[in-house]
Amino acid sequence: MIWLEKFNKVFESKVRLGVMSVLVVNESVSFNELKELMQLTDGNLASHLRALEELGFLEVKKQFVGRKPLTTYLATIKGKKAFSEHLDALEALVRGEQ
Repeated sequence: MIWLEKFNKVFESKVRLGVMSVLVVNESVSFNELKELMQLTDGNLASHLRALEELGFLEVKKQFVGRKPLTTYLATIKGKKAFSEHLDALEALVRGEQ
C-alpha cells in the first residue's frame, strides 16, 4: 500500500483540507473570504491557517487598502505539492490500488 505513505496527516482536518482546496484554485484569498466560505470563527480559522503557514504550505500577505487592513493567503509551491500528493493517495485508495 504505497499510497498510504502519501497520506498527509495535516489534511485529515476538514478545515485544512478545505482551506488548501480553496487556495490551490485561487491566486489568493482574503481572511474574510475564507471565513465566509468555510463558515468558521476568526479564532478557529486563524489557528488552522497558522498551522499551514508554519509548515510552509501557505504564505500570508498583509497590507492596507485605504485605511483598512487586508490579510490574504496563497498556497506555496510546497503546499500545492503536498496537497496534490495527498489527493493522489486518496484517488489510489478509491481505485483500489496497492
